[in-house]
Amino acid sequence: MNTNNLSFTIIGCGRLGTNLAAFLSQNGLVPAALCSKTEPSARGAVQAAGAGQVVDDPVEAARASNLIFITTPDTVIASLCDHVALKGGFGPESIVFHLSGALPSSILGSAGKAGAGIGSIHPLQAFAPYKPGQASPFKGINISLEGSERAVSLGKEIVNSLGANYFTIPTRAKVLYHASAVAASNYLVTLENFALCLLMETGLPESRAYEILEPLIQGTLKNIKARGSVNALTGPVARGDDDIIARHLADIDEKMPRFSDLYRLLGRHTLDIAGQRGEISQQAVDRLSRLFNSEEAR
Repeated sequence: MNTNNLSFTIIGCGRLGTNLAAFLSQNGLVPAALCSKTEPSARGAVQAAGAGQVVDDPVEAARASNLIFITTPDTVIASLCDHVALKGGFGPESIVFHLSGALPSSILGSAGKAGAGIGSIHPLQAFAPYKPGQASPFKGINISLEGSERAVSLGKEIVNSLGANYFTIPTRAKVLYHASAVAASNYLVTLENFALCLLMETGLPESRAYEILEPLIQGTLKNIKARGSVNALTGPVARGDDDIIARHLADIDEKMPRFSDLYRLLGRHTLDIAGQRGEISQQAVDRLSRLFNSEEAR
């Protein structure tokens, strides 16, 4: 399906909804209705898109076009969809998407029962407030798609129109997909905070500690990309060096005990990765396992 001149509705004009309205419009789609909890938010999305009407009622907004994006907070997507479906806002020609990373398209089941195609589109990107003249935050990013065949087919065209890259996942895998994104982004921040705190304990300020670690961080990411996560592993666990690990644990337990459990937990999982390589002896695995599971020093 060609998306040029295809009209669309957005319900929920926060950061993501407003950016979506602006850049769908810039790439050939036509804003029909923009609806939000507050009128100023909807009006801001109309201004960003350069066209479209502010519509107060989500049911009327859904009726304004056959392509509907629900970009509200996750907690209200299902109830809003149910309300619109109950009032006849969706029909057999409708295709309804939500943009939640954590929730599957199946939460739009009431729209599906009305004959609509249902799907989810999730950009793997954080969105800042829209600013006129800004570059597209969708350009070159990865966007997941899942849902009914009709919705996914149109979703691919929408993602292409935004200059992004799509990949599809089964609906049943949506929660694990989102957990993966959280681990890759949010928990990476937690891990690097751990590393920075250890280095800052030597007396360095955080900015300098990051400057020191940044080449190592970037080099590790390049190695993962080039060799895969298992083969990219280096360091004392990969070598089976239990003496060094014992020293780490003793110092952390003494000086920064709030990180003791985290170091041991990460160590256990790192040992699992090292075991997949088959390059350290079983004796070394056993010694490291005892260290990572020991509570004697705490």
